[in-house]
Amino acid sequence: MFIIIAGGGKVGSYLIRDLSQKKHSVVLIEKRPERCRLIAENNPDALVIKGDACDIRYLEEAGADRADVIAAVTGDDDDNLVICQIAKEVFKTPRIIARVNDPRNEKVFQQVGIRHAISGTSIIGRLIEEEATFGDFLRLGFLKEGNLALVEMELPLNSPVAEKKISTIGFPKDCVLLAVIRGEEIIIPKGSTVLKPGDKVIAVTSVEKEIVFRDVLTGKLKPQACPL
Repeated sequence: MFIIIAGGGKVGSYLIRDLSQKKHSVVLIEKRPERCRLIAENNPDALVIKGDACDIRYLEEAGADRADVIAAVTGDDDDNLVICQIAKEVFKTPRIIARVNDPRNEKVFQQVGIRHAISGTSIIGRLIEEEATFGDFLRLGFLKEGNLALVEMELPLNSPVAEKKISTIGFPKDCVLLAVIRGEEIIIPKGSTVLKPGDKVIAVTSVEKEIVFRDVLTGKLKPQACPL
């Protein structure tokens, strides 16, 4: 892939080294001359351009019109937003990724159509919260730019949904059961499938309804008739 990285701080420096080693074509834009010199010395196979990536001419010089990915990873959210908007509106870049330094700005990026806006602080916070509150509830990953979660829950022995058909359990509407793992057996769930204590239930659910899904399985919420 041909990748442009805007920002030569710690994140940009790591990315250019890692991506170059993986044989991608990488260009980095950084306005601090000393950082440009250091990064160029340590990454002889990559092109480093001294300039402000908020200025369209430097993105043009980097080859933004043919870039597969542009990643704005400066330490300034305003700059990252401008860079992403230029990439989106001017160069029609297929994939645009933004570093969000202040988690409160994530929604701003999403509102202007920057789908891949990543806050390290938010990710760490989610991991801490997950470890502290979810117990046997495991988040396997995120889907659809973080709006959906792939989750796994082991059914407790005293779960009120044990020995019940899936069709009689009131899961959230935006929750889809994908599989039930029972010992060595993998079961594709149907409305008539009866859950057993110790089953591992794998589902896709909206991030907002993860806890509701868990609470139905553990009995914190009373199961209700499900419209399945």
